[in-house]
Amino acid sequence: MDPIRQWWVEERAMKTVERLQAHQFKALYVKTKAEAVEEIWKQIAPKQKIGIGGSITIRELGILGQLEARGHTLHNHWLPGLSKEDSLQVRKSQMVSDVFLSSVNAITLNGELVNIDGVGNRVNSLSFGPGKIILVAGYNKIVDDVQEAIKRIKNVAAPLNAKRLSLDLPCAKLGRCVDCNSPNRICCILVVHERKPLISDVLVIIVGEELGF
Repeated sequence: MDPIRQWWVEERAMKTVERLQAHQFKALYVKTKAEAVEEIWKQIAPKQKIGIGGSITIRELGILGQLEARGHTLHNHWLPGLSKEDSLQVRKSQMVSDVFLSSVNAITLNGELVNIDGVGNRVNSLSFGPGKIILVAGYNKIVDDVQEAIKRIKNVAAPLNAKRLSLDLPCAKLGRCVDCNSPNRICCILVVHERKPLISDVLVIIVGEELGF
């Protein structure tokens, strides 16, 4: 990344970190995803059970294989071949994991976390249940405010995820939200964390690279 763009990214990221910290979240900025992985290792104890949210970002970190190699049990509902019943059980297990790893759909410059879910297991785990919650987000997830966050999610993240999942949804065909009423709709639950949930331990790591959708 050229120095001028790097400056712009870091200015926005550090402002966001400052506001997150003011809202009682633990938060930090790192330049690379490799540094983000180093920070994650500092938070995880041996043999802990790790919940994995539905997140492209976490998988782009390349950490899942390392966690398995170190003997951690992973609650990962994206594993191929899971039945609907098994997938449901894994999603429930994420909510009581020792550590929950995920990303967010958007973070505002004012330090708010904004997420939209279809099922709800991810936003549930981001709010209450796991012993520790670690959220990793590329700088591309930073937006001005909540309304911009919702616009980004519905017109960028949701269409890309719908396309990835080969869902028969208008956004997967048009590349934008039409506020559909499809039974397969993945934008069902909107959650805005204005402050850290009272008894949850939440760390937000913002990365100076583009990650996820």
